[in-house]
Amino acid sequence: MPLSPTDEIVGPAARAGVGVGAFNVVQLEHAEAIVAGAETAGRPVILQISENTVRYHGGLEPIGLAALAVARAALVPVAVHLDHAESVDLVHEAVRLGFSSVMFDASTLPYKDNLRGTREVSAYCHARDVWVEAELGEVGGKDGAHAPGVRTDPAEARDFVAATGVDALAVAVGSSHAMTTRDAVLDLALVAALRDAVDVPLVLHGSSGVAEAELARAVAAGMTKVNVSTYLNQQFTRAARTYLRAHPSAVDPRKYLGPARDAVADAVAHLLGVLHGGRAL
Repeated sequence: MPLSPTDEIVGPAARAGVGVGAFNVVQLEHAEAIVAGAETAGRPVILQISENTVRYHGGLEPIGLAALAVARAALVPVAVHLDHAESVDLVHEAVRLGFSSVMFDASTLPYKDNLRGTREVSAYCHARDVWVEAELGEVGGKDGAHAPGVRTDPAEARDFVAATGVDALAVAVGSSHAMTTRDAVLDLALVAALRDAVDVPLVLHGSSGVAEAELARAVAAGMTKVNVSTYLNQQFTRAARTYLRAHPSAVDPRKYLGPARDAVADAVAHLLGVLHGGRAL
């Protein structure tokens, strides 16, 4: 199939052994900040919208179309991705809206059901030139549904990728979602074993809880797509609080959302440098 914008970003990075930043969008300011940071760094980036964010906005279309508009206006390659979708209907809507990739998450289901559902989503998306990420071995902490100690088995990962035809695989190697401290310890030997076992890019979820040096080591071991959300929200909220403490009578949200947006842009630019390791594609 023709390459989707996501594949055009992730594929070259995987071949070069560098990381790609995939950052979650909660509101318009996030999308603007992520793209501004990517432009500062001169790196491609992926804007992600999760099913939780879709629920927050009451639907995918408002925030999805906004992210797509920001991506189209960017000065660097930007892909728009549906993150952690458990609903097949939501996957179909994202494809209709013009998302270039989706992550279908059936990891809480029994293995056979995960495989069957993911294979069906993969076939639907590939027929429409949309790139597909799936998850095997639950990543800890997602809405309390996943056990933090779970790890992805390389042999099972190889069989799963072959059976489903997915374009990338999110794996459990020691990170957890929604961490507010950066002290997760990754199983780098497992990352390397998974890299050897499968022929598609690996995805690290829960990267906000991973220190920068550990993220760089994970990329060197074989990770490609690195998802970050909570860490950016921390920077956003800290900057807004700082402004409001200094200006307690402020009522115009642009006054505090602007600094918050700038803080996220700075964090994105820095993280893209960490993930890229200074090497050119």
